[in-house]
Amino acid sequence: MSNIPKAFENGKAFIAFLTCGDPDLETTAAAVRAAAKNGADLIELGIPFSDPTAEGPVIQGANLRALQGGVTTDRIFDLVRELRRDVRVPMVFMTYANVVFSYGAERFIRSCSEIGIDGLILPDLPFEEKDEFLPFCRQYGVDLISLIAPTSENRIAQIAAEAEGFLYIVSSLGVTGTRSEITTDLQSIVSVVRQHTNIPCAIGFGISTPEQAGKMAALSDGAIVGSAIIKILEKYGKDAPPEIGSYVRSMKDGVLAAQ
Repeated sequence: MSNIPKAFENGKAFIAFLTCGDPDLETTAAAVRAAAKNGADLIELGIPFSDPTAEGPVIQGANLRALQGGVTTDRIFDLVRELRRDVRVPMVFMTYANVVFSYGAERFIRSCSEIGIDGLILPDLPFEEKDEFLPFCRQYGVDLISLIAPTSENRIAQIAAEAEGFLYIVSSLGVTGTRSEITTDLQSIVSVVRQHTNIPCAIGFGISTPEQAGKMAALSDGAIVGSAIIKILEKYGKDAPPEIGSYVRSMKDGVLAAQ
């Protein structure tokens, strides 16, 4: 049983995303701690991949910087082990199916369980092919988190019915990145989800301001923010963690305002 439900126990959740190793793993560790201390209820850790198809230019840039800095999956596992000495919030990996395949699916998922990773998000894994990973996830108690996109339409009910951990609702078509407005009819998507599962759902892609986070949290159980945090890392580099802490605090306040 993963710890993901804890993220949603105290009302609306704020979920922060960080690419591991951008600009280096020490900064990632400090940024995770700053986010957790300032109100992040769950943290998504991106394992860099050379062809991150779901990502916009901001997170693609972070992937590139991390890979050029020599980050490996094993070094990221070591980072999580170290973080788990004092970071209690649920943490999940977000990466691509190829990363898991090349490491060895069972070995990867078993390692997740051993180091204290609660779930796995694979944006390029089609719902119909999740059985390649699901048995290992069940065996080792790691939630395989499903995504629902505006294009999921008639599959929303099915995806929701089989969901684990939390449901990641993609706010808009295209890749990750901040947007000035989100126009998808998210209310309809969330209402279908609610009819088919009691598992919490959080909305991500394109959220950057406390006002947007509040709006998304009002519709769902939480808001997920990635690109806006990566932009802070890009701007401040190794000095980013305190800036990330204050940004997370403002976003968490925006989410709480939606309760």
